[in-house]
Amino acid sequence: MLKAKKTKVAALLLGCFLLLGQLAGCGGGTAGTSGSGTNGADQSGGQSSNRSGPVTLTYFSEDPSSNWNNMQDRVGKVLTEKTGVVLDAEFAVGDPVQKVSIMAATGDVPDLIAAKSDLGKLIDVGAVLDLTELIDQHAPNIKKMLGDKIVRIKYSLDDPAIYAIPTWSAVDERKFKAEGGFELQHRVVKEAGYPEIRTVEDYEKVIKDYLAKYPTDENGNKNIGLTLNADDWHMYQVTNSGFMTTGAPDDGEYYVNQETFDVTYHFRRPEEREYFRWLNHMNDIGLLDPESFVQKTDQFRAKVASGRVLGLIDPAWDFGESQQALKAAGKYDQTYGHYPVTLTKEYKDTSFWPAGFDGGYGIAISSKCKDPVAAIKFLDFLASEEGQILNNWGIEGTDYVVQDGKRIVPAEIQQKMESQGNAYTKESGIGLYWNLMVHYGDGIKDSSGNYFTKSNSELLTATYSEPEKEALAAYGIEHWRDLFPKEEEFPERKAGAVYNIALPSDSTAAILGTKMRDITWKRIPEAIMADPSRFDQIWDDYMAELEKAGVREMEEAYGQFVKDRVKLWSGE
Repeated sequence: MLKAKKTKVAALLLGCFLLLGQLAGCGGGTAGTSGSGTNGADQSGGQSSNRSGPVTLTYFSEDPSSNWNNMQDRVGKVLTEKTGVVLDAEFAVGDPVQKVSIMAATGDVPDLIAAKSDLGKLIDVGAVLDLTELIDQHAPNIKKMLGDKIVRIKYSLDDPAIYAIPTWSAVDERKFKAEGGFELQHRVVKEAGYPEIRTVEDYEKVIKDYLAKYPTDENGNKNIGLTLNADDWHMYQVTNSGFMTTGAPDDGEYYVNQETFDVTYHFRRPEEREYFRWLNHMNDIGLLDPESFVQKTDQFRAKVASGRVLGLIDPAWDFGESQQALKAAGKYDQTYGHYPVTLTKEYKDTSFWPAGFDGGYGIAISSKCKDPVAAIKFLDFLASEEGQILNNWGIEGTDYVVQDGKRIVPAEIQQKMESQGNAYTKESGIGLYWNLMVHYGDGIKDSSGNYFTKSNSELLTATYSEPEKEALAAYGIEHWRDLFPKEEEFPERKAGAVYNIALPSDSTAAILGTKMRDITWKRIPEAIMADPSRFDQIWDDYMAELEKAGVREMEEAYGQFVKDRVKLWSGE
């Protein structure tokens, strides 16, 4: 029988009722009204309901999808044809944490839920199913892809149920593509003569020199040295650069000792103080956009799409739509290259420090899902070779062709993709279902000998514009990835990437983590935007505030979750 976790419900409901009291009067429904389902059948999960047409499943995602086309894109139509499923989707607007908290409080949940670390709130109130039996009985493609890695998608050492199909960590990935680091427009590095850009000092110099020579664009609008997206949860993109530039891998808010698995709230590392001091310096000399901490995401992206922003410290997925707009406008020299910038040369950029396969973030099926079997079969089709190829490549003959046994994107189609930008994505559906599927990573081949993804050496080269090719040639590399330290330069991470550990909502680590986040999101902007003479005092006060709020207790509690994960994964 399919099960939804019921432990700790009473304690959690008390908090939920308090939350509801605070939210009273906030109108509007949530995605996921499931009155059409029959709960008895839902809980048994024995059979899909008989139907003559497609079943509509409601779906909520914490991540936005501005190109979503209600499955009326080419890929979506094929998915419905193959699976008999249509998604009625809702994407988070504003704070996704609050949205998931409301779901947990009301029990009003959609059929499918893509929640991140907030999934624990839904698990605690029994709002999502244990998928173990569904996978075993109805998901051969998911089982095949995960193989012995399936232990890594179990929830915890104490509760080894499977509550989510992992969608954020690729299986057996060998990355060809750099999508992080520090970004600079191609025209900026060309003007500087393609110098080595290895430290924040190098990065600062090329921006400063370019702005001194070209303070405005061709229309007289002011060029911007560096802008940040700190809107709501995007603040993590600002704060993550603290560990990125000081030799630590992405473990979310924690630095993990790779031998003892003890953790430290990463901002408490002395070297990170010096990184944020540098951002303070960038603000002081006028190279940091003064609107960085007040602008909304759409304003940030509009600035990038204008071509006026010389530098970014942002993952490619966050500014990708803006870069597509630049390409569509023919402003290829105002698109970006990726550089492995660190505080000083004593540190290595860790973008390619492998975490191995992680369970963590993924897609869950709610305990009120009207048809759990249809839902798991839909997710299983996405895990099939056909589903993987469809999502990554689109429709044969329209989005790609096969020549001499090889999938390729002809030049005229590639040009169409670039010139139409987001409009092409919305029409084709390529990549729009990524957050619903467990997937093979870059560098993995299918049964025909072709790569599952387009992020391989040959196909990446075909996507480069002339200014990008010129920059790569100047640095003597084939791809941006070649500038970065290689995977084999780093030790094994036995705990994977610990940011995706789903914490019980009533755990010490979760409760104190929220307190630390609130303190940090107040103090970091304050420190960066302050007069340099006040920086140290603000930082000292920040550290003292963390201590007073219980940061050491939080570190101890989170460290136990990390150690338990290592034990679960190792089978001890």
